[in-house]
Amino acid sequence: MIQPADGAYVCHGVTWATGDPRLLLAPLPAGPLVHAHVMNRRFGFRTGTGRWCTGRYGFTDTVRVEALACPGRARVEHGGQCDRCAGQDEFRLAHQFHQGGASTPEALGRYMAQPHWLYLATFADSTTKVGTAAEPRRRSRLDEQGALFATYLAKSPDGRAVRYLEDALGQRLELPQSVRAAAKLQALARLRDLSSARTAHEQYVVRAAGVLADLETPVVLEAWTPPEVGDRLRTGSAERVLYPHDLREGEHGFTVRSCIGSQGLVVLGEDNDEPGYLLDLGALKGRHITLGTFASPDTAVQTSLF
Repeated sequence: MIQPADGAYVCHGVTWATGDPRLLLAPLPAGPLVHAHVMNRRFGFRTGTGRWCTGRYGFTDTVRVEALACPGRARVEHGGQCDRCAGQDEFRLAHQFHQGGASTPEALGRYMAQPHWLYLATFADSTTKVGTAAEPRRRSRLDEQGALFATYLAKSPDGRAVRYLEDALGQRLELPQSVRAAAKLQALARLRDLSSARTAHEQYVVRAAGVLADLETPVVLEAWTPPEVGDRLRTGSAERVLYPHDLREGEHGFTVRSCIGSQGLVVLGEDNDEPGYLLDLGALKGRHITLGTFASPDTAVQTSLF
């Protein structure tokens, strides 16, 4: 595996598009996006101040999109995009596609015309959300969620129909369509047993199937198989604490031993059996980072806090 060279980048966050967790990085001052492997290898970096544009999505064909770096690597004060990238990002209207209103870009219309999947995902604190994924993103969309359990509920002919189903399930079962990364991380820190989350997920799947039957929608009920790199995190353990340093500033160095979504279990030294620290790699999105031989500040483990 070829790693990006030491140097400066704008971090675009964590992607699972390749089947494993990687940081998507835009080289400074220019160049195409590159992937940094994060699993089981030393990862050192220094984080700069401020927030920077994370580019946009462009259509590679009628059914796929790809991330594109901001040409000017512009600084932003609010949100994740500069005005130029936001104005050129046809994909940003995808979540409002079924609500009408603004005219739909032709490329987005073609993308939304392909089959989509409806799913439920349940997290470590038993919170359950409803979501959708286009056919090419069927796997990676769930891998990046950071869930313990997930189930594909139905296959819809297009993106408009699946979003109506998403809204209907959300309203009838009082389910959110998103869960904050901070809540996912805190729940993993407290995780001791998977039984509560498993039970909650199973109950919501049964209720969701009933709603879909009322809506005369064929039910699939296919369980998602979580990636093996998250197995260690999906096992409740007392030997984990929250990483005590802010990834958005300073110097850091660690090895990721397990990862689900953007949440990683890391060790600071070479001992794989040392207590792990939980952190959210997604906190680096929109930040300048410099890759190199950096190390985290000295850290005192306080497992008694959790």
